[in-house]
Amino acid sequence: VIFTTAKQDYAKKVLDVLDPKKKLIRHCLSQHDCLCACGCYWKDLTCLGRDLAKTVALDHTIQGVTTQAANWILVPRWWGDPRDEELLHLIPVLGQLGHAVRTGCTGRGQ
Repeated sequence: VIFTTAKQDYAKKVLDVLDPKKKLIRHCLSQHDCLCACGCYWKDLTCLGRDLAKTVALDHTIQGVTTQAANWILVPRWWGDPRDEELLHLIPVLGQLGHAVRTGCTGRGQ
């Protein structure tokens, strides 16, 4: 799922670049799916309709509501550098999270 505070037409253009064959990304949420407060758009992960205990969001800023802060992993902003490998460094962490969810061992209360 891609979730952006950008407008839908911009999000679609980005998706066309990221997934031109439309095989990787199943859903795209954009600005109209966000909460708006004081002119700022916030991503509310509850709109995904998924168990938040099994949901992780990657972003350069925590744009979710404060009750969802534990669901966010901060990553550096991407400036278009093709040598940027920051997301690759997260593969082991995401793999561990995926394994914990599959085995029911999330570390909560343990």
